[in-house]
Amino acid sequence: MDKETITLTKREAERLRVLHQVMGGMIRQVDAGEFLGVTDRHVRTLLRRVEAQGAKGLIHRGRGRVSPRKMPEEMEDRIEKIIRSKYPDFSPLHAAEKLLERHRIRVSREKLRQVMMARGLWKRRRARKEDHVWRERKHHVGEMVQMDGSHHAWLEERGPKLVLMGYVDDATGRFYGRFYDHEGVYPAMDSLRGYIGLYGLPQAIYLDKHSAYKTTRQADMDELLRGSQAETQFERALSELGVRTIHAHSPQAKGRIERIFKTLQDRLVKEMRLAGVRTIEEANRFLEGYLDLFNRRFMKEALEPGDFHRPLPKTVVLDDVLCVKGLRTVNAGYLVRWRGRRFVPARPSLTLRRQKIVVLERFDGRVSLRFKDKDLEYREVREPGPMKTEPPPIRPRSKPPKYTPPPAHPWRHLTFGAGHPW
Repeated sequence: MDKETITLTKREAERLRVLHQVMGGMIRQVDAGEFLGVTDRHVRTLLRRVEAQGAKGLIHRGRGRVSPRKMPEEMEDRIEKIIRSKYPDFSPLHAAEKLLERHRIRVSREKLRQVMMARGLWKRRRARKEDHVWRERKHHVGEMVQMDGSHHAWLEERGPKLVLMGYVDDATGRFYGRFYDHEGVYPAMDSLRGYIGLYGLPQAIYLDKHSAYKTTRQADMDELLRGSQAETQFERALSELGVRTIHAHSPQAKGRIERIFKTLQDRLVKEMRLAGVRTIEEANRFLEGYLDLFNRRFMKEALEPGDFHRPLPKTVVLDDVLCVKGLRTVNAGYLVRWRGRRFVPARPSLTLRRQKIVVLERFDGRVSLRFKDKDLEYREVREPGPMKTEPPPIRPRSKPPKYTPPPAHPWRHLTFGAGHPW
């Protein structure tokens, strides 16, 4: 057979070169077997094939044959039709799960990826080069929890823009989250309340430097006297709960929750689309059931046994911690000012004048005045606003009359003589 019509792989070409050396008596069959990684008996089998068929004898017998395990063309057409109509933007892994869950079609992710690429339903993605140092996971559950908010079109065009406040256990990747209409103090504290109710208090929370979690102001006098740094309301609440706060210096530093958000932005958006979710209330109800399936699918086992979450102490009233809290001074008129509002204790006494009291404002609007760990009765005083007066009427400006010089005006009798320079 003509050698030009035979295409050998690199391995087959190497075998042919060694076998020619054996046939020429340059090396022994045992040495050739050690070099090729086969037995001397298999070397003799290859020699017989080369003597009988030439280089073609080294070509694998299955080359060019259709695999008996190949998916039928009709099944590929059916899969393509389903994906184009219902899951056009799903990833191969997500689409494979939906095909099994809703259509009873079992296909591996890799096979589906090949079919989708061949039919123009998926493009090969290049791996992004990492530019940060990898950090090992924590060894115990609850040792550290990563927290962040994800701004995304979670309901696409069906509903309002939402923010997903998420918590990810660093050791296992277990996710907890709730939807809100913004990212701020209330969403952070309300979602933390939900996390504590399910799992307890973690040892530390790892978050970014959003204005709700990290302040840039200087410490006030009370903070300087306590020897503490300026902190936000959320940092203050975590400190009172005994949870350590760790701030990340870059998005890559909290990559675990960023990657989970990316996965949820791909999967959760499509799942809520299939379920017809349109409001924030429907989204939170759907999320409660979906997270169980999501965590079973993506959670990992912790490196060490044991749960480092702590139960909430019985002496801690969560409403008194997860709120807006600050110090105010009772002035000489027994008046307390707080965020544009004014309060007067119901039973003022000299012991209250010029004293520091703690003001607590819950997110449902309730306000408490606390002095020496006791709540004070008070009444709110409305501050009168400025007097409303009618503005003076605006008179339109009249146009000045046109000036006409009188008949005796010198301008009318101006003449130039013959010797005038003009």
